[in-house]
Amino acid sequence: MIFRILLLAFMVAACGGSQGNVGTTAVGNAPQAATPVEPMAIVPIFDADSAYSFVAAQVAFGPRVPGSKGHAACGNYLVSKLQSYGAVVLTQDVTLKAYNGDLLPSRNVIAQFNPEQANRILLCAHWDTRPWADSDPDPANHYKPLPGANDGGSGVGVLLEVARQLSQVPARVGVDIVLFDAEDYGLHEKDSHLWDKNRHSWALGSQYWSMNPHRRAYNARYGILLDIVGAPDSRFCYEGYSAHFAGDIIAKVWKKAHEWGYSKYFVNEEGGAVTDDHYYVNRVLGIPCIDIINCDPDSPNGFGAHHHTMQDNMDWIDTETLKAVGQTVLAVIYNEK
Repeated sequence: MIFRILLLAFMVAACGGSQGNVGTTAVGNAPQAATPVEPMAIVPIFDADSAYSFVAAQVAFGPRVPGSKGHAACGNYLVSKLQSYGAVVLTQDVTLKAYNGDLLPSRNVIAQFNPEQANRILLCAHWDTRPWADSDPDPANHYKPLPGANDGGSGVGVLLEVARQLSQVPARVGVDIVLFDAEDYGLHEKDSHLWDKNRHSWALGSQYWSMNPHRRAYNARYGILLDIVGAPDSRFCYEGYSAHFAGDIIAKVWKKAHEWGYSKYFVNEEGGAVTDDHYYVNRVLGIPCIDIINCDPDSPNGFGAHHHTMQDNMDWIDTETLKAVGQTVLAVIYNEK
C-alpha cells in the first residue's frame, strides 16, 4: 500500500500536479499568507532490470582482479558509463601493495553529481573481485579468481542505476558515487592465522581514498556503502561498525526501507562487525558511513554459501533484492535537502 501511494504521488508530481504553492487565507478583514506547504519529494522508481544488466555487464568482463585484462576493461566501462550520465568523473590511478607483496594497478572511480553543491551524500561500493575462491568447497579452486557477481558486481550495479536516475531527475543535494578498487585482495584463507598482523590487508582502495580524497578537505553528511546486495532473500542487519559510528544513519535508512515495504530485507537485528570500505571512511575521514551488507549466520563465513566461491555468478543475482536496496537508497537521497 505504501508503494502504491508513493508511486501515485510521483506520477502526480511528474504530471504537474499540486506543487504546494503559497496561497492566502482571510482572517477578519486582513488577508494573510498561508504557511507554505513543503512539496513532496519526487523519488524516482528504481529499475531493477536495469541494475541487473549492469551487474551482468561487469561479469561479462570476467574476474576484475587488479592487473588483469578484465579489470582494465571494466574500469574503462565504469568511467564511460558514469560520464554518459552527466557526472563529473575523476579517477585515482595508483599502484597499491597487497599484504603478500603483490603490486596492484588500482583505480578508484569517483562520479560527482551536482559538484558545486556543498551539501553532499556519499554512495560507494567496491568494483574489484576476489583473486582467490578460497572458500570454495573444492580445494582445486582455492587459487582461482571468482566471477564476483554478488561480491563486487551487485553494489556497483545498484549504484550505476542510481546514477542513471540522477541524470534524469536531479537530487536536491550533491551526490558522490565512489567505486573503490582493491577491496578484495585481503588475507587468503590459508593465512588466516596471520590475521592480527594483516587486519588491514582488505579495502586498500578505500584506505587510499580516505587518506587522499578527490577533493581537498572533502566532506559529506554521511555515506552508504553497498556490498553483497544481490542474493535472493538477503538479510541486511545492523553491521557492527555502522552501528558504532553512524547509528543515526542506520535508523534513517532502515526507516525508509520499511516505509517502502522492504522490512523483509532490512531487518531490525544486530549483525557482526565487518572490516569493509566504510571502516576507513569512518576512521580516517570521520564521515559517518554505514555498510548495507548481507548477513547470513547460517553460512560458514556469514555472507552466504556462494561467498568467495566459484558459485558467485549471475545465478545469485535477484532483481527483487536489487530493487529493495536501490529503491531504499533513492528514497533516502531524494528526501534530503
